[in-house]
Amino acid sequence: MSGKPIVSLIEYEQASDVVRAVYDDIMATRKVDWVNSFWKVLAHDPALLRRTWETLREVMAPGALDPLTKEMIYIAVSATNGCEYCTYSHTASARAKGLSEAQLMELLAVVGMANETNRLANALRPPVDMQFEPKD
Repeated sequence: MSGKPIVSLIEYEQASDVVRAVYDDIMATRKVDWVNSFWKVLAHDPALLRRTWETLREVMAPGALDPLTKEMIYIAVSATNGCEYCTYSHTASARAKGLSEAQLMELLAVVGMANETNRLANALRPPVDMQFEPKD
């Protein structure tokens, strides 16, 4: 995925007031002094930028799952979907939350195994065992 972006990055200085407000919230929420390029490309559509940021902020906020677990799930899905940008971004975020190299490697081993067994189950279509079905 590395290479030239499809659209230009909208830097803070060139951003509209609406986009700057989202950028300010991103920096304040993350306690950083910069906005990453994902948000800068979304800024071409301020409504999409705002909606995506607000939803991400809500979903990734502390809840029943701790922040590191959420980042690990994000890594797993990003790796499975082949999103280089998201894999790098959420791995960096998970490392900042304490993810070790051993945990990352184990996570990716589980992701790889889940992908393999999912494909086998999808191809072979075994019936779902009744013991796996929810109890009423």
